[in-house]
Amino acid sequence: MQLTPTRNILLNQGSVEEKRSEIRDYFLKTYSLYEKLFELLKDEQSYYLTADPLRHPLVFYFGHTASFFINKLVLAKLIDKRINPTFESIFAIGVDEMSWDDLNQSHYKWPRIEEVRLYREAVKVKVLELIDTLPLTLPITWESPFWAIMMGIEHERIHLETSSVLIRQLPLEHVVPNDFWKVCPFDTPVVENSLLHVTGKTLRLEKKRDDALYGWDNEYGLHVKEVKDFKASKYLVSNAEFLGFIEEGGYENERFWNEEGWKWKCYKNATMPLFWRKDAQGYRLRLMAEEIDMPWSWPVEINYLEAKAFCNWKSAQTGKPIRLPSEEEWYVLRDLHVKVDEPFWEKAPANTNLEYFASSVPVDTFAFGDFYDVIGNVWQWSETPINGFDGFC
Repeated sequence: MQLTPTRNILLNQGSVEEKRSEIRDYFLKTYSLYEKLFELLKDEQSYYLTADPLRHPLVFYFGHTASFFINKLVLAKLIDKRINPTFESIFAIGVDEMSWDDLNQSHYKWPRIEEVRLYREAVKVKVLELIDTLPLTLPITWESPFWAIMMGIEHERIHLETSSVLIRQLPLEHVVPNDFWKVCPFDTPVVENSLLHVTGKTLRLEKKRDDALYGWDNEYGLHVKEVKDFKASKYLVSNAEFLGFIEEGGYENERFWNEEGWKWKCYKNATMPLFWRKDAQGYRLRLMAEEIDMPWSWPVEINYLEAKAFCNWKSAQTGKPIRLPSEEEWYVLRDLHVKVDEPFWEKAPANTNLEYFASSVPVDTFAFGDFYDVIGNVWQWSETPINGFDGFC
């Protein structure tokens, strides 16, 4: 089975049997992709390492997405018998650090990896059985039995991304490169960034219950905002552009950081981005399963606090007010340059969806009019946090 590319399922089109087949294929590809990610781990011992102190060992995430299917199917009363109640308990809670989580690993007795593999296989068989036999009418709505199936698939796709970051945080001796997860083989001459004009508009963000695509609850509702004209950078900030912040003492100068950022910087003793390495020969970049010479033309990968500090430094350097874009500004830019949604792509217009590489690419690779990387290449920070729209429930 060719695992990529995949396309989101349109929930309101086609025949019932076509839709069953599409969902079956989407499930199998997603399930297999997730398991293939864990093939990057060198051995069984690697599954029990805690890549981040605020996360469980990787064995938890290997089992979590399968247990999520069963727990949601039980909740939806689509099945009345669990596959492994113990697994469906220990793999259920602790994805992100929360006040009720217990991250003391001495309190857990994690199963052997072969047991988890067998569990995942049993879950796969059960989900496929349901896809083949559950009553299906179109459109698929919140009330449809297939909504729980779609939720499980999309949930696993989220963890495909987030678990890749945890693997990237493991010591190199616990991972092995895999040709499936292709690394961009080229760097390019560094381009000079600039700010380009974007015309504002009245932005309407809305997702209705009868939308053709699956959505998480916080996506629904209505949000209308008058967005003024603004300027946005032509390119994402590259590693080379961010190096200027480092070399001019950005990590040592408290005035560039907000209170939370400075506390984080001091707590972590941060002097560079998480995945940067420095030795006598210069800078290198940690990828999922290897380190490479620093690709200066690739986008820098930093957290929100570092991004804000960089913008403050850039403001001081240029004498212009520079900040992260708001969510609404990002959508205005996207609406101007991304005219076709993902289900209708013949080929992805950006480095996304594993259609090109499992790493970043140079910031001047994918053009959207005068801009580059309006979507894709890396997760992009906004100044405003995610929030529910009017009508969110």
